[in-house]
Amino acid sequence: MDDALWAIGRGTGIAALVLFTGSIVLGIITRSGRPLPGLPRFSVTLVHRNVSLAATLFLLVHMSTLFFDPYAQLNLLDLVVPFFGEYRPFWQGLGTVAFDLAGVIVVTSLLRNRLGPRVFKALHWSAYALWPIALAHAVGNGTNGTDGWFLALAGASVLAVLVALGWRLSSRYVEFRGVRLGEIS
Repeated sequence: MDDALWAIGRGTGIAALVLFTGSIVLGIITRSGRPLPGLPRFSVTLVHRNVSLAATLFLLVHMSTLFFDPYAQLNLLDLVVPFFGEYRPFWQGLGTVAFDLAGVIVVTSLLRNRLGPRVFKALHWSAYALWPIALAHAVGNGTNGTDGWFLALAGASVLAVLVALGWRLSSRYVEFRGVRLGEIS
């Protein structure tokens, strides 16, 4: 059973990282109001939300299985307070910071209508901090963090986010506000 918990913990951590990468890219596309090939514009927002939800669920399974895994030896404090863990406290602490940021994003997403667009947007920008922190945690603390296949996966994730972010910051990025507000049909 211990080996299964360890394998599930590792696998769900990797899956969460891939899904958070997709969420960042889809969030940038959603903000632009553009469609994706094969999807109408309104569906991009739904896919972004579903990918984000899946990433969060994988993150919760990652943490839960490692909490119950006797090899990882995590306690409740390790799950919410960064840098107090026994094993590689810095790298483990980065994972805890990423989890805390994910909590902020989930709560602000659920309270979006009550917070207002400015507060929501300001807090939701923490996703740009969550992703590189989670990536650093995976490389520094993960069992496979320095394996060639994982570094290739991490490199592809970095490339995807950098391309999307480069597009977002370029003069070619045009935000179609009316699309997001339902003003353009």
